[in-house]
Amino acid sequence: MLKLVTAVLLAWLPACALHKRDSASSPPPPAQSSSTTITAEDIEHAPGLSLEQLLVTRVPGLSLSRAPDGHLVIHVRGTTTLLGDQEPLFIINDLPVDNPVGGNLSSINPRDIESIQVLRDAASMAMYGLRGANGVIIIKMKG
Repeated sequence: MLKLVTAVLLAWLPACALHKRDSASSPPPPAQSSSTTITAEDIEHAPGLSLEQLLVTRVPGLSLSRAPDGHLVIHVRGTTTLLGDQEPLFIINDLPVDNPVGGNLSSINPRDIESIQVLRDAASMAMYGLRGANGVIIIKMKG
């Protein structure tokens, strides 16, 4: 009986060591992206939505509210801010714009947009400094 137990243990130990070696060599899970990109195709597939609604439905973590003057405010990093400003920084064709023309995105024709990228984490927004503290929305126009 002792010989049988010893033989089973000797056969089992190398199998356990091999199993651990195989599981340790598996690739790590893919890293979560800190930015989300919406392409022109995504915009075309949602014809009835405003750009604000499209952003909220396609980008996880965004929320939408109304400012005291009535225009829609997109919240990238939550609704509370340090300086009282709630709007993210908009970059349109590499030019920073504090608020889009007219105070909302409806003044931009969706058919003219090539892509929209939303930056949420501090590392991605660092190059925009304090202006990007509430998030950064980068809009690339066609042409």
